[in-house]
Amino acid sequence: MPSSPVRHPARAAASASETAHAPGAARPWRWRTLALAALVAALLGGVAAVSCSGRSGPPEPGSSQLSGMLLDPQLSEISGLAASHRHTDVLWMHDDGGNPERLFAVNTRGDRLATLRIEGVTKTDWEDIAAFDLDGRHYLLIADTGDNGGLRRTLQLHIVEEPEKIENARLKPAWSIAFRWPDGARDCEAVAVDIARRQVLLISKKRQPPELFSLPLMPAGNALQTATKLGELAGIPQPDAQLKRDNPMRARLQGQITAADISPDGSTLAVMTYRYLLLYPRQPRQSWAQAVAGAPRVRDLPWLPQAEALGWAADGRSLYATGEFIPAPLYQIAP
Repeated sequence: MPSSPVRHPARAAASASETAHAPGAARPWRWRTLALAALVAALLGGVAAVSCSGRSGPPEPGSSQLSGMLLDPQLSEISGLAASHRHTDVLWMHDDGGNPERLFAVNTRGDRLATLRIEGVTKTDWEDIAAFDLDGRHYLLIADTGDNGGLRRTLQLHIVEEPEKIENARLKPAWSIAFRWPDGARDCEAVAVDIARRQVLLISKKRQPPELFSLPLMPAGNALQTATKLGELAGIPQPDAQLKRDNPMRARLQGQITAADISPDGSTLAVMTYRYLLLYPRQPRQSWAQAVAGAPRVRDLPWLPQAEALGWAADGRSLYATGEFIPAPLYQIAP
């Protein structure tokens, strides 16, 4: 079947809202329900359009397409996403603080396939996840690094091996890393693994410009590690004077870093904010500090409800992105 144009879901919701306020429209408590229904219909229509078009593979370079929808109530607070290196078309996701220690296996249409409990750890505020391969094994790094209040003295990274089968199960970390910041607490929602350097990269969320830190992926012993500051990220788009005046909260939030991931070939660091996707290319002999000091390629994200989860596809040809509330679109974005 030929594909149909996908109406922007935010506009669909706004249209429903405007209709609800028209003379003779539904009462205020009902227009929110109508707006939500319009949003879901628009997003599901987009999924159907992609399916019926017969398209396969990533979208055209520089574009995005709707891959699926998150509708499962258990996926309502997704804060991290990583594409499986072991299972085709499987994405690993987790929710943030206040929820059990668990990972979700989700397909690329947004359907939850399995829930895995992580044993032996305490979850404070999980904020990102990264997939990597090491010595022929497939691993996931879970970052318990959220700190909205700037109060945590120590933070944790937990590394678990990807399970052989996609089914409900219990996992234990292969190892964990406890660490602290070198100069006081800060919020961090973005981590990535550079396997060539056996290094974990971490990016601060709220400070401007954002700061880049590193930790060893496999530190010797169990001693508390101290993150090393590598540099600062250049090129974060800044709000203009009108946005600061008209919507100061949006102006303050739109440049905050909420996720990051390194491409499978190690050449590009992708960084997500609440509004933008930034791509920092790295030359073969460059350090990451040098790479993020240069100007990134900047793109507006497609519409997302609180964009907080981003990860490269296993083949490195695209990225997957979603938001924290349901219903939430799951996008595939070509760099």
